[in-house]
Amino acid sequence: MKYNFDNMIDRTANFSAKYDELGKKFGADDLLPLWVADMDFKTADPIIEAIRKRVDQGIYGYTSRPDSYYEAAQQWLERRHGWKPDTGLMTHSPGVVPSLSFIIQHFTEPGDKIIIQPPVYYPFFDVVRNHGRKLVLNPLKVNNGRYEMDYDHLERLAAAGAKMLILCSPHNPVGRVWTKEELVRLGEICIAHGIRVIADEIHSDLVFWGKRHIPFASISEAFRQNSITCIAPSKTFNLAGLQASFVIFPTEQEREAFEEILGCLDIKRNNCFSLVATEAAYRHGDEWLDGLKQYIEDNIAFIQDYCSRHIPCLHPNRPEGTYLVWIDCRELGFDKDELHRFMIEKAKIALDDGFWFGDEYGGYMRLNAACPRSLLVEAMDRWRKAVDALGKPCNSKAKGGC
Repeated sequence: MKYNFDNMIDRTANFSAKYDELGKKFGADDLLPLWVADMDFKTADPIIEAIRKRVDQGIYGYTSRPDSYYEAAQQWLERRHGWKPDTGLMTHSPGVVPSLSFIIQHFTEPGDKIIIQPPVYYPFFDVVRNHGRKLVLNPLKVNNGRYEMDYDHLERLAAAGAKMLILCSPHNPVGRVWTKEELVRLGEICIAHGIRVIADEIHSDLVFWGKRHIPFASISEAFRQNSITCIAPSKTFNLAGLQASFVIFPTEQEREAFEEILGCLDIKRNNCFSLVATEAAYRHGDEWLDGLKQYIEDNIAFIQDYCSRHIPCLHPNRPEGTYLVWIDCRELGFDKDELHRFMIEKAKIALDDGFWFGDEYGGYMRLNAACPRSLLVEAMDRWRKAVDALGKPCNSKAKGGC
């Protein structure tokens, strides 16, 4: 393998939110940060070299966007996922969450119902509520330890009226990579009831164990016409700080309407570094990504093995996609506030609290496994020692969702 993912990078001078905002977010600075979804790995060499060449030019003015930018994304989607969207229907956006906000503002009205499927990426809650739309929850259900969509419940919600559904694919935090059959059933319900699907596919390149991501819009022309897709290189190549993503529309009219919103806010251009980094990633990032995926698979396997042998009270899932591990901690016997304090004050690890992803998930934690193995070893050792210090056996609460 060309890349060394075991290499520890000192991020103390990196202006990293993941490290520098620990005190603000968790009230303590001496925590191992395995929370927010960015990676502790250097990105691919071709990306670094593309940015370095741009730096050396010494002029960083307003940036035009060549056709090759969209063509690189199109070719990546075709090469990695078997989908070749029309570049004329693609546009730039500074990020997926801003895209969701703009889409909700333009394509729905205040008071419209929007469906999400918790436990789910917590900004989904905010982008609906903050724009005066009505949040409708279609929680995933657990069947033999596997999270699945609750289609019967979705049918009832759809019949009661909804304007839009935000699909998380692959799903964050539970790591499901939806099968074609699952997506077809969801899509048919939405079409039958006039519900627009907004597909957040930002984690689509991070799929493991032989699974395959299926772009929702690639399934059929009817699905393409009834959906808007959001993708980005940010999770795949650790480029979140460059703020670049793509939105893929079914019609030029909708693309133009979206671009008008960005134009009014004067955020329609790439910054000069995101432009070259994104194109380099999509043209030359395959080798790095393939190595990364194997390393993360091994990290996930390590976490599962460690918990099985040393902390059997914890039940980590094995995500099919994303580098995020959803851990059932309910056997520790804590309520959500107690678990939050235990992780900060005793284990000294910063994780995403489960209740961020839905009120009823306070007994879970989300762990970011995209880091050198040595960091994971230290984190799991800290967690084991904190659990051992409780001096009591697990209380054997029912476990699930693994």
